[in-house]
Amino acid sequence: MSVSDEMNVRLAAAFAPERLEIVNESHKHAGHGGDDGSGESHFAVLIRASALAPLSRVARHRAVHQALGDLTTRVHAIALDIG
Repeated sequence: MSVSDEMNVRLAAAFAPERLEIVNESHKHAGHGGDDGSGESHFAVLIRASALAPLSRVARHRAVHQALGDLTTRVHAIALDIG
């Protein structure tokens, strides 16, 4: 299973989001620091979930990172747009 698929499964299970978009942006960082050559090093995640709405911005980010678990250490960068 690809990293983006794993992210999708974990975030959907944790938050039942109304909107979830995961974009692999690794191609934009080829040859840069953090590019391990796997093609799965940089991601952008947009998530809209009512479960996250009452949380502060920092708490939302922490919740998403917790839901992603070890994936946050397997990739170089995850840009989050949480609402």
